Parts: sequence; structure tokens; C-alpha cells
Amino acid sequence: MPEPAKKTVSAFTKKPKTYIGVLGVAAIFEAETEKPDAKVRWQKDGKDLATSDKYEIKAETGKHSLTIKDVAMEDAGGYCVIAAASKVKFELKIKEPEVLKKVAAPAPDPAPAPAADAAPPPADAPADGAAPEPAAPTEAPAAPESGPPTAPAPETNGHGPDPITDRHQSLDPNAERRGSVDTRQDLTGLFTEKPQSADVTVGENITFVAKVNAASLLKKPTVKWIKGKWMDLASKSGKHLQLKELYDRNTKVYTFEMQVIAAKPSFAGSYRCEVTSRDKFDSCNFDLTVHEARAAEEFDIRAAFRRTSVDGSEEAGELDFSSILKKSSSFVKASPRAVQNVKGSDTDVWDILLKAAPTEYEKIAFQYGITDLRGMLKRLKKMKKPEEKKSAAFLRGMDPAYQVEKGHKIKLAVEVADPNAEVKWLKNGQPIQQSGSKYIFESVGNMRYLTINHCSLADDAAYTCLIGEEKTVTELFVKEPPVTILQNLEDQMAMKGERVEFMCEVSEEGATVKWEKDGVELTRDESFKYRFKKDGHKHYLIINEATKEDCGNYRVKTNGGESVAELMVQEKELEVYQSIADLTVKAKDQAVFKCEVSDENVKGTWFRNGVEVQADERTHITHIGRNHKLTIDDVKPEDEGDYTFVPEGYAFNLSAKLNFLEVKIDYVPRQDPPKIHLDTCGRVPESTIVVVAGNKLRLDVPITGDPAPTVVWTKGEKGRARKPEGEDTEDSVRTWTTGKNGEVITEATSDGRVHVESTKGHCIFTIEGAERQDEGVYSVIVRNPAGEDQADITVKVVDVPDPPQTPRILSVGEDSCVVQWDPPLFDGGSPVTGYVLERKKKKSYRWMRLNFDPHKDTTYTARRMIEGMAYEIRVYAVNAIGMSRHSMPSQPFVPVAPTSEPLGLCVDDISDTTISLKWKAPDRLGSAELDGYGVEYCKEGTDEWIPAFEGLTERTSVTIRDLPTGERMQFRVRAYNLAGPSSPASLAQPVTIREIMQRPKIWIPRHLRQTLVKKVGETVNLVIPFQGKPRPKVTWTKDGEPLEPKQASIRNSDVDTILFIRRSERKDSGKYEIKLEIENVEDKADITIQIVDLPGPPLNVKICEVWGFNVALEWKPPKDNGNCDISGYTIQKADKKTMEWYNVYDGYRRTNCVVSDLIMGNEYVFRIYAINMVGSSLDPCATKDSAFIQKTGFVYKPPSYKEHDFSEAPKFTHPLVNRSVITGYNVTLSCAVRGIPKPKITWYKNKMDISNEAKYRMFSKQGVLTLEIRKPCPFDGGVYMCKAVNASGEDVVECKLEVRPLPKDEPKK
Repeated sequence: MPEPAKKTVSAFTKKPKTYIGVLGVAAIFEAETEKPDAKVRWQKDGKDLATSDKYEIKAETGKHSLTIKDVAMEDAGGYCVIAAASKVKFELKIKEPEVLKKVAAPAPDPAPAPAADAAPPPADAPADGAAPEPAAPTEAPAAPESGPPTAPAPETNGHGPDPITDRHQSLDPNAERRGSVDTRQDLTGLFTEKPQSADVTVGENITFVAKVNAASLLKKPTVKWIKGKWMDLASKSGKHLQLKELYDRNTKVYTFEMQVIAAKPSFAGSYRCEVTSRDKFDSCNFDLTVHEARAAEEFDIRAAFRRTSVDGSEEAGELDFSSILKKSSSFVKASPRAVQNVKGSDTDVWDILLKAAPTEYEKIAFQYGITDLRGMLKRLKKMKKPEEKKSAAFLRGMDPAYQVEKGHKIKLAVEVADPNAEVKWLKNGQPIQQSGSKYIFESVGNMRYLTINHCSLADDAAYTCLIGEEKTVTELFVKEPPVTILQNLEDQMAMKGERVEFMCEVSEEGATVKWEKDGVELTRDESFKYRFKKDGHKHYLIINEATKEDCGNYRVKTNGGESVAELMVQEKELEVYQSIADLTVKAKDQAVFKCEVSDENVKGTWFRNGVEVQADERTHITHIGRNHKLTIDDVKPEDEGDYTFVPEGYAFNLSAKLNFLEVKIDYVPRQDPPKIHLDTCGRVPESTIVVVAGNKLRLDVPITGDPAPTVVWTKGEKGRARKPEGEDTEDSVRTWTTGKNGEVITEATSDGRVHVESTKGHCIFTIEGAERQDEGVYSVIVRNPAGEDQADITVKVVDVPDPPQTPRILSVGEDSCVVQWDPPLFDGGSPVTGYVLERKKKKSYRWMRLNFDPHKDTTYTARRMIEGMAYEIRVYAVNAIGMSRHSMPSQPFVPVAPTSEPLGLCVDDISDTTISLKWKAPDRLGSAELDGYGVEYCKEGTDEWIPAFEGLTERTSVTIRDLPTGERMQFRVRAYNLAGPSSPASLAQPVTIREIMQRPKIWIPRHLRQTLVKKVGETVNLVIPFQGKPRPKVTWTKDGEPLEPKQASIRNSDVDTILFIRRSERKDSGKYEIKLEIENVEDKADITIQIVDLPGPPLNVKICEVWGFNVALEWKPPKDNGNCDISGYTIQKADKKTMEWYNVYDGYRRTNCVVSDLIMGNEYVFRIYAINMVGSSLDPCATKDSAFIQKTGFVYKPPSYKEHDFSEAPKFTHPLVNRSVITGYNVTLSCAVRGIPKPKITWYKNKMDISNEAKYRMFSKQGVLTLEIRKPCPFDGGVYMCKAVNASGEDVVECKLEVRPLPKDEPKK
């Protein structure tokens, strides 16, 4: 068998291919061989073909042909041609002439009538929607004249056939017998007819139909037509898209149509139809393929760059590149004014970046293939600048950025105000010179265009259009498409010193790839160990002379994928399958030395007594495959000697001796009885001759006798060798007889392989190509008138063994597996000395040998496989004769490593009969999913592990119950996946099953560490967790007194206690104390609850003074503040004539105020509400008196008194307080100031004015000043100062702010 590592070279340079013939017409198959004198055999269904009336076989200097005359249906089938070790299979398919005419005949009518044998179309199918039959199998259907074609529906068969489908069906030899193929989909859900995928030519119309039966629906169904993943086509209805809805009252069927008018290439893609009715939903996916028109005119590239506009103007709207670009699969809708993606994408990456938060930049850049993050941020910063005023020279400038794929072209356009204006184009500030076809400048009316052809990475730059001093700038981004690997690397196995070549095929011609070996990048070193070659899309890695150090995994990487393959290098070891043997021959006989080695390419030299043997008329040297033979005819005495065969390139030889037998003729008296001169004559034990199957069996028996005896050879069953199971063991006795002169008298066989002859003194029995059935006991009987003699010779035929049984995969590992197989049913007559294994990847055709030395056991561990890759394994059996055929391959398997052991196994809880364990998931899961965890336990001192529960658990914690109290137990956890269990994770030491006392500890939640404020009537539900074992005693008290059951409900568990008040009241306010007790150990905690209510009305509201249009009021705070501070007051006024109340002040904080802007001549009354955190008081407090505003004409003589000076220097009534906060949490600094007139407030940090800093927010309300610092960091710590200044003076207050880093155990919010 040839080495699996060597690439098989076909003997054919031209191979015959499958042919579709016509009945009654001759079929010709041609083949060409590399060697002109190669012998070729033609076969049909495994039987050799010869020249006859039906077949004609020709062969001329390497060209061979097979002609099948007058082809009939019975000639269809599988054929093959064989030359040397190469075999090529092909088929002959038969077609009737009328079927082919139907395919080739053009359709003159664009809307032909259905065939006579076709079913009539349904009543609701549009008669004018039939597509024309194609003019040729490769042509697209012509446009219909009567109306748009309807996409094929399940019930509609009146449409014209699809050209591709029709072509494939016409080539099917059984199409006529099978009839038409039902292509309808299984209708499930709400659809009774689903829209089907269809093709359309650019400019043509097409209609998609969906039908819904509403008989069982409670609500009218609604339909959405969606393109891609998200684009709702309802908003796109217009010139090129129309959506219709029809309803048949008789059948209660809704028909929804989507008609595409004048299709464009950009309309191609995936579509989805969704139907919804109340709580029912169904959807269907279909594709639309748009083919280019077969017009003779040249495609106008400029038409694809025209702007889209509602009014149809070419100079309005946005640039539409989608007609010549490939569709993107993004799910984000693009903005109307977005980066022009020259790949036809609906997604504007830069618009997404402008709208996204800065924390999302990296994720978006990775998603859309942007690698230059620094450049992206710089350009975003420029793009976020406020738009400049419109230019007088440009009516419309360029967009901020454009994007184009490498190798494509892009057209930049601007609209100028002056049609005669001259523009200058700059690239990175340098003028662009028109050179060749790279840059094209165009001027059409007010439009100026710059076309950049064959964009490369060098074109990624800033482009400027300049008119005088005014300019418009844009950024062009050239996106390099990802290079994907189309053909992966194949595993290689080579011998030391051989040339190794890895090849992969990528999607882009001339793309850059990187080669690695075991993770280290390969380069051209000084010794030229590695050579890298590019040939179009193919890339090669060549290792000139492989060594053992070159073994490993070789990886090729592109920016869009990678592929890995393994190289195995083996030392050259030549195996000797058959050595040469000593020969003893007589004069005039033939001597044949024969040997067989493992490598058919190895040459050798024959020596006799140390002198090289040269071929001549008597000496013949042959080398066929692995067999080397030296044949010497007419042996002479000088031919005697030591013969040696030396393989070329190997330091060993094979030796044998040729003995020349001299025949002495002695006088024999006449009438001498015959005698067989063998060592086994008479009753001596039988001799056994072993012959290899396929070799010649030659029994040369010396005999004597006078006159010459008659020789009879017989074969019987005596001592027959072991036969394989199932082979017939019964064999009739065969007889061969020779006469006195050596001629064959009788020959009881018909296969022609047996030859019997007699010479003087010898009888020779020869079998050409020994087979297994030739085993047995051969008897030779010689007779003459003087008597007879007999001898038995046992012949044993040995052969290569049968293939082993199909191997079984016992287990798999990370990069290995354990395979087992059964021995072959028949060992070939020679014991099996070992086995050779091969493996291959499931999707590959290359088998790699796993062992070169025969493996003696029937279990083998195969290693050095790739985890996650599917493999198959097959086995060969080897005996002393050679290697068997390979077994059937094993079932495909995937090497998967068990997971690592679970982490952090610990005891979470323990009692007298239970234990709770918890752990973490393993660090390494491998390529297989985690199936679950198994938990086991055993008593200390024993090895009997008992499963804690049946099956596996997916949780990382478990509670084991019903354990014996007081026993010391050991526990372990193992993770399971497809490869089996992982290593166990065990506890450090055995655990005694007994409850352990745990000190009581109360864990007060963070929100309860401050006063809990609740409104009257709200529910109070406090859950206080604690720890302690055994279960602690819980005691609640309020203000030092035991808590009454009627006042609150208390519920306790093993881990927490709950205080529940269904409807809280003011009396529930107070300090609650929790106490845990376990024996003499206790723990306490306090919780303060404040129940607040609406305040009472203010007291003693009175009118202090009335002057002009003003009234001064005073009052006192309410007696009941609702158990919380009063936050302000609401002052209302009412005219006594109407008594309609109006708010004067809301949230007023003082207890006196002045009501102004009153109407002269009216009389007013006032009332005031108190406000706290709950709300406004239910009842107001009103003034007892009213205030009358005097009319003009009354002279008011105010009393003479010295005018009071109300001015007051600023003074802080509440200072700033030093604060210490945690990084990332907003903080506020508050103080209160008073002063007349209202002082100007300025905030400082470390004596630096921070009034205009965006990080800080300043508030001032009713004299309360607040500074808010957003998400402070340690740099925001320092001394903060608030300064108040008015005409009467100034005041300053300051505080220190400390910003502490975030604790490690607390995540940042």
C-alpha cells in the first residue's frame, strides 16, 4: 500500500466526464495517459469491456477512446477507465430527443399558454402574470408585455418555468416518469399562501402575494412587509413600491400584494412578510434577486451616483451609491445625511458614532471594522463642531465624511453659486493633478465633480474643494474588505528530507497573509528554510527539506479568518516484506531471487560475490512496484555464489546463496522399481511447503525407476490448513497424471493454472498464482511394471489478513482518543503481527498514518488532534505476508477535553443531618458545553463514593440531606461534559455532620441605617437578615418597651426577621431595637422609623399694614408640623366680590410677606396653607379682617418717620460642612445666606473660580445655595469656598471635600 503521506499522482492527463447521450446516437468518451505505452482498461458496472458490435475501443500513443454505438436505455449507468493504479469513474445518462428540443427551443411568445397536460391555474391567479419561457437555458426571462409577473406561489402553476429549474429538470432522465415535482411549501400558521423567492431583471416589475384565511380569526389580520432585519416597507411606498390589500367575502381570504415597479439592483436582498391578528403571529422569508439587463449599451457609472430626490431632480437629495454596491447586513437604520458607504449599506457608521455615548465608541468601531481609534476620535471631534455659516461660493458642500471599499471608486460633488467659477481640489492640503484615469474632474452647470477610481489605502485622506478663500472639506475613509479563506490547509505527513507544501486559497487576489508555526510567525530566514509563494488567490508555504524539528501546527492568518493544519515528519525506514532465499538448482534450470520492500520508489543493486551483476541474455533484473527480481536462465556452475541485494540509500542488504547441483548419471539396472527421493517418503511425517498467495507453487520431486514410471498427482483433504469462517471446507479430490514421456495424460481441473510435467529423473507440479483454495495435501504416486511409490506433500497458502472490524471510539480527550477494534476474521494463514492506524478530518480526503511500527494490541491511543475538529479512524492488519485492506472508518468523533475541576468547593451550611455545599464553575470548559455537576460523598476511611442525587445538577450549590449525625464525611464535586467527568474537587479535610454554633450577627441593610421615613397609611415591611446557629431568639422592642402584637406583626426564620405594619400611624414612629440571643451571646441593632403626615394650618394670620397697592401679612407656624419640618407656605388672595382664590406665593419659606399689585378699589381677604414633605395642609388659616385698597383721590399722609435702611451685608446663616465622599457618586455642598440687596454668589475651588465649569451645577433658592459636583474623582477633592457680595459688604464660607477611591468589593454605579 502506498504511503498515505505521499500525494497520489494520476496516470491520466485527460479524464472522461459524465455525458448525456441521446437515444440512437453514438456516445464517445476520451482519455489521455501520461505514459504513451500505458495499458488502459474500460469497465461498465465493474466488468471489463472489449471491442464488439456495441463497443469500439481505440488506443494511439497515449490517447484512448471508448465509443458506444447506437445508445439505448440499457447503456445508461456507471463506467470507469483504469490505468496502472489510477481509476476514473464517469456516467452515461440517456435523454430522449424531444426533451432536449424542449430545452433548446426558443419561446416566441412572451406569455405562452400552459402545456396541455398541466393543471389549469386557479381562478384567483393573475392571467397576465405568466413569465415567458426562456430562449436558452442560460438566458434570463424576457419582460412581459401585458403586466408584471407574479412571484411563484404554491397553488399557481400557470406561470412560465424558471430557467434554472427547467434546465435541471430537463436533464433528469426520470423526469418524464416521475411527473411534475410538487414544490409547494408546508403551510403552517396563518398563511394559506406564502410569498416565494423570485428573480427579476432591472427595470421590470414583479409582484409578491401572501394570502391569509380569516375564517378562524377574531380580528382583521395586519401585514408588514420588511426588507432585511428592520426596514418597514410601508414608509417606502411610492414610485417603485406599491402595497395592496384585497378581501374576498365569499372565501373570507385576505390577499396582500407587494408590487415592485421598475426594479433596481438595490432592491435585491432578503425580505420578510409578517402577519399579526390579536395574539396570533406568523412570518415568512423570501429573497428577491435582481439581474442586470442584457442591453448592448455600455453601463453608465455616473447614473449610479445621481442624487435621489422626491421631485425627481438630479441636483437634489442625497448621493445614492446603492445601485452598484453590495448590500450590508447591518441592523441600524442610516441617517438621510450620512457617510456615503460605497458598499451600498443602509448604515451610516459616523451618524451612529455621533449619536452614541463615548463609552460605546470601541464597540461600534469593532463592529464596523474601524481599527484606527485615535484617528476616529479626531475626526469625530471635527465633525461635532458647530456648523459654519453657509458659504456664498457654495450652494451645497460635501458631506463631512465618505466611505468606500478598497478597489471601488467614488464621486465627490459640490454645487457652486457661480456656474463659471473655477474650483481647485486638494488632497491633504496638496493640489490634485489630473493624471490618467485615477482622478477625473467634471464640470456640469453649477456642479463640480471629482471622481477617484480604484481607491486604495493611499486615498484615505482629507479632500478640499477651494474657490478663492472659501472651501468645503470632507474625509474619505477607504475600508479594506476582510480577506476570507476559501480553501483550508490540509494536514501533511512527509518523510525526512522531503519537500512539503501547504496551500490555501483566499478571497482577495494578492492579499497579505501571515504564516505561523506553533504560534510563532514564520519569516524568510538566512537558510531559506521556508519559501512563501503567491499565485493569484492561492498562497503557498514551502519547506524545502523537512526535518523532525518541522513537526507542529502551521497556521495561516488573514484579517478575516485563519486555518490550521498539522505536519508530521517521519524518519525513512525501509521495511522488508519478503527477503531473498537460498536456492539450489541444477544445470539448465532457472534461478530466481525475489524480494519485496515497503517503498516502491527505492531502487537497488544486485551483487554476486561482491561484484555488481550486469544484465545480459541469461541474467534479467526487474523492478516492478515494491518487488525486485533477479532471474538467471540456464544456470551454469560459474553462477554459484553469494548474491546480495543492496537498496539504494539504505545501510543494509539482503543476502542469499545459490548452490549448483551436479547431476551424476549412474547405471540403473532395468526393471528398477520406482522411487521418490524425498525425506518424507513412506511413513515419515509429512512435509509442509508454505507459499504466498499470488506466487507460483512449484513442486519438483526427484524420482527414479526403470522403465520410466507414470506419475499421478492427487489432492485430498488430509491435514488441510485452517480456512476462514464461512468458506467452503469441502473439496473434491483432484488428479493429474503424466505419461512416461512427460506428456499430461489427464488433468482434472479446468482453470488452466495447474501444469504437470515429467522429465528424466524429475516430476514437476506447478500452480500459477496460488490461491487459498490451493491449500491441502498433495500426493504423488509413481508406478512402473516393477512397482510403485507414494509421498504426501502438505501445501499451505498464506496471504495478507482480512481487514479488521470497524473500530470503536472508547473515549476522547483534549487532543486524543482511545480506539478499539476486533481482529480480522481470517489472519491469512499467518499470525497477525500488529496493526497500522490512519486518521483524517471528516471533511478531508487525506488519510494520515498514526504509527509506522505495527501496534500489537487492539486498543490504541491516538494523539495530536485538534480539539473541536471531527475525525475518523481506520485500521490495517499486518502479518508476515503484508498489510490487509483498510477497515471501515469509525463513526466520526470530536476530541473534547474534560473540563478543569470546579473551583472553591466549600461548606456553606451544616446541621445535624444536612450539609450545604457551594462551588464555582471550572476555569476551562473546553469546546463542549458543560452538562452539569455530580456530587459524591463517602465516610472517612472508606473508598465507597455514593452519589448525593441521581443525574446531574446545573446549579453551583447543593444541599445534601439525611446524613448520619456525628459521622465524619468527605465530599467531592466533578464537572461533566461530552468527554466525561473532570478531576474531582474535594474538601481539604473530612467534615463532621454536626451543627456548629455561630455567633449571632445582625446585618442591617444600608437603607435602614438612616431614619426610615413613611407616610401615614403606608405599609412598613422591614426584612432584617442575620446569622447565628443554632437558631437565635429574636426580640423586638420600641423605645425600650416590648412591641405589642396589635401594633406590628413579627415573623422570624432561620436567616432573617420581618417587622410588618399594614397601615402605619403617627404613633408608630420611634426607635426600634432588635436583639438576637444564642445562649449567653447576643447582638443588638437599632432602626429609627419616622411616620409623617400632613401639617396643620398656620396660626394667627393677620394683616399688618396696607399701603398703596400692597398688603403686609404675618402668621405663625402651625401647631402640628406633621412630624417633619415645614418646607414652606402657600399664600392665596381673593376679592370679596367674587371670592375666587388665586395663588400669590407657593413654597414661601418665611412667616411674613408682602402682597403687591392689588387692584385699586377692591377689598381682599387672604389665607395661607402650610407645606411639608407630605403635602399641603388640609385646612388653611384665613385673615379675620379684609384689606381695602383706596381709590385715587384720597390723599394718604403717611406719618413722618425716618425711613428705615433695610440694606444688610451678606451673612451666611448656615455654613458649609466638610464632606468625605466615594468616587463616582454625585455630591452636593449646601449653605444659607441672607443679605439686602440680594448678594452675588461665586463658588471657588482651591481659590479658582468654577462658575463656568460644566462639571458643576449651582442652585440658589430662597437663600439656600447648593453646589452639585457630578461623579467626582479623586482630583475633585480640595477646599471649596462660597463668596457672597453686595453693596453693603461680603462674606465667605468654605469647607473641605475628600474624594475616596471606590472600595474593591463595591461595583461602581
